[in-house]
Amino acid sequence: MRDRYATLKHLQTLDPKADHELIHRISSDREFPWDYGRGLEVAIWRTCCVPSISETLDGSGEFALRAQKRYDDTRILLGEMVRGGYDSERGRQALRQINQAHRRFTIDNDDMLYVLSTFVFEPIRWIDRWAWRRVSETERLAAFYFYTEVGRRMNIRDLPTDVDAFERFNRDYEKAHFSPAPSNERVGGQILRLYASWYPRPVSDVVAATLPCRLDRAARDALGMPEPAGWVRGLNALGLRGHAAAERVAPTLMARLMTRPTARTYPGYPRGYRIGDIGPDHVTRPTAGARPEQVMTAGNDHS
Repeated sequence: MRDRYATLKHLQTLDPKADHELIHRISSDREFPWDYGRGLEVAIWRTCCVPSISETLDGSGEFALRAQKRYDDTRILLGEMVRGGYDSERGRQALRQINQAHRRFTIDNDDMLYVLSTFVFEPIRWIDRWAWRRVSETERLAAFYFYTEVGRRMNIRDLPTDVDAFERFNRDYEKAHFSPAPSNERVGGQILRLYASWYPRPVSDVVAATLPCRLDRAARDALGMPEPAGWVRGLNALGLRGHAAAERVAPTLMARLMTRPTARTYPGYPRGYRIGDIGPDHVTRPTAGARPEQVMTAGNDHS
C-alpha cells in the first residue's frame, strides 16, 4: 500500500512563499480535490451573508437566472489560475475576465477583500473539520500567498502581509457585517437550490436538508435559515466522516466515484471551452478568430 502521506512529506520540503503556486495546486487538485470544492462552495455561500454583497448579486440577476453558469464561471476561472499559474497566458486571461465582470459594479474594497479571504480560509476550515487529514501550515501559507497575489492583480487594496492578520480580518469583518436582509435570503436560497440540484431525487431532498449544516449559526441567521434538527446534523456528520474515512484508504477509487463535470453550462464541454466565453454576458466576446491554443479541455470536479 502506498504511503498516503507521501505528498504531504514532499510539500513540507518546499518553501510556502517561493513555491506557493505549486503547493496550492497539488494541495487543492491532488490531496483534497473533493473537499476543496466543498470549501469553495461554502465560501461562495458565506459571501451572501453580507447585505452589501448580496444586494449586488441579487441586482445582477446572475444567481436568479443563471446560477449554474455563475458557479461554473467561478470554478473555471479560479481553476485556470490554479492549474496554469496566475501569470501564465491563460491565468492572465482568466484574471481579465474576472476583472471585467466586476468593473460594471461599484464594490467596496473591504467587500472584495472579504470575498478573497473566504477563498483562502473556508476550504482550509472545511478540510480541517471534514477531510481525511488536516491542512499543514505549509499548505495554509501557500493558499494565503496564492490568493493575495491574485488579489494584487485584481487591484484589491490593503492586502495583509501576514496570514494570521488576514484571518483576523475575515473574522472581524463577519462579526461586523453579517446581518439578515431580503437579498441574503433570495441569493442564499438560490445557491441552496443550485447545490441540491446536482443530485437526483430523492437524494437531492436529503442533500437540501443537510446543506445548511455546512454553515455556522451566524451564517444561517444572516441567510434566514432555521436551525437544522439534531437528526439532520447527525446525518450530515455521518456522511462527511464516512467520506473522509474512504478518502484515507481508497483515494483513487473515491476520485473515480465522486467525479462530476466542472462545466455544465458551456456547449463545448467536454471537448473544450475558450476563456473569452467564460463569465457574464457583458464580459464575453466572440471567439471565432481565437487561436487553437486558447481552447482548453474542461476538467472535472470531484463532488
